[in-house]
Amino acid sequence: MGKNRTKGYTIRINETLLHKLHIVSAYEGRSANAQIVILIRDAVDAFEAKHGGINLEGKKNT
Repeated sequence: MGKNRTKGYTIRINETLLHKLHIVSAYEGRSANAQIVILIRDAVDAFEAKHGGINLEGKKNT
């Protein structure tokens, strides 16, 4: 696989949940974006632990 590039991704999120995310991320000393990336990484890690690694070979970089 090539370089690890950062991509933008827009989400729609309930205002209350967004405010709570900001509180959690501030408590952890992170930006909301960094907190979301960590949560996504943890979810992928848990998925791979249960189901095996995800093969990205041949996957188009989008």
